Amino acid sequence: MKYLVMVQGSQADYESMAGKPTADSPTWSEKELQAMFAYMGKVTNDLAESGELVDAQGLTEPAQARFVSRDKDGRPVITDGPYGETKEVLAGYWLLDCESLERVTEIALRVSECPGPEGLVDPPVVIRPVQDAAGGDC
Repeated sequence: MKYLVMVQGSQADYESMAGKPTADSPTWSEKELQAMFAYMGKVTNDLAESGELVDAQGLTEPAQARFVSRDKDGRPVITDGPYGETKEVLAGYWLLDCESLERVTEIALRVSECPGPEGLVDPPVVIRPVQDAAGGDC
């Protein structure tokens, strides 16, 4: 069964990782960043070795996002960056093929243990089953 394991973040998180202090997130040192990247790399490598990894990607900061929608008359509306009220966005993900929800939950717990600077409030790691092509249960 396939699952999407998602890590959430915010623009403030990306700024603090770039060394810019914010009120919402502690500033990351270069050593802390390297530890985080090494940890996430190890998780991804272990999943590749176990055969459970389908894909994994980190995403750019929300300020580089583009939102595409339509207005009431069907005309395209395109805006850059997150909406002001956006608190969290998808920061990265793993697409996994695992035996069970219990196994993918173990993986998500491991992801949630990623190191970071003192005072970092980690958002939960989100697990979503991927619906099969027939649109039925996973």
